[in-house]
Amino acid sequence: MMRLRTVASAALILTLAACGGATSDAGESTPSAGAKGTVNLAVNPWVGYESDAAVVTYLLEKKLGYTVEKKELKEEISWQGFETGEVDAILENWGHADLKKTYIEQKKVAVEAGSTGNTGIIGWYVPQWMVDQYPDITDYKNLNKYASLFKTSESKGKGQLLGGDPSYVTNDVALINNLKLDYTVVFSGSEAAIIKAAQQAGAQKKPLLFYFYEPQWLFAQEKFVRIKLPPYTAGCDADPKKVACDYPDYDLDKIVSKKFADANSTAYQLIKNFKWTNDDQNLVSDYLTNQGMSADQAAEKWVNEHEATWKPWIPAGS
Repeated sequence: MMRLRTVASAALILTLAACGGATSDAGESTPSAGAKGTVNLAVNPWVGYESDAAVVTYLLEKKLGYTVEKKELKEEISWQGFETGEVDAILENWGHADLKKTYIEQKKVAVEAGSTGNTGIIGWYVPQWMVDQYPDITDYKNLNKYASLFKTSESKGKGQLLGGDPSYVTNDVALINNLKLDYTVVFSGSEAAIIKAAQQAGAQKKPLLFYFYEPQWLFAQEKFVRIKLPPYTAGCDADPKKVACDYPDYDLDKIVSKKFADANSTAYQLIKNFKWTNDDQNLVSDYLTNQGMSADQAAEKWVNEHEATWKPWIPAGS
């Protein structure tokens, strides 16, 4: 997520190649047994995206008669799928101006398909109890004063800034260096791991400074406070090594293969029309994460209770 820290390893590229072939015309391949064809959706590794994919998949299959192939891929690898024909759509893109330039402007294998309706927010957070105890801790200029609170066995004598999946968009290493902070980034490895650490920090009063983002269901259950970094201004993050400003707010959008868009199938039209709120996404994420529902169960429950939201996504005449 966010502006790119993804490393496209050979192993991940092989993973993409092994995910199975796309149909010749994406959403409008030759129908069989009443089905309209196959839509290949990239699914990136965070629960908010899984929520998007659950609902879109349910509607494509149950309302429009498509088969959906979900492909669990890191962000940059998903974009490579537009060129190979393995991916028809990315449902939640966090910025990635560099990838847009490569695959939309230069290679012309992908196009934008409009906003998801979600606003993406990335930042550094601490639990509310730390702000209550150390009121000035939310100003980045004071973080060095509290660095010792955040030391761990993995932070090499410095304060720890806990990250998530290393493939997420992050400027954190550059921010620490350029703001001269006595911290080091330690990656938890996954969204689930960082959520667990955040929950423990609140429940057990354990100091924690961590990278996190919205929309995210955890904010509805726990209170965290964002650190005030130097404000974002247009272009302040243009050079990844010189970033010394906060993350921008992201208007999350959808990216699809040009071939998929040009076919203008009802599948493409639904994905283009798909637009909901952070609250909608967080609700489905809660079903998936905390209520033990499968993707189909979570989507079915949300669809049954929110017809006024999704009905306009269905193409006319479908």
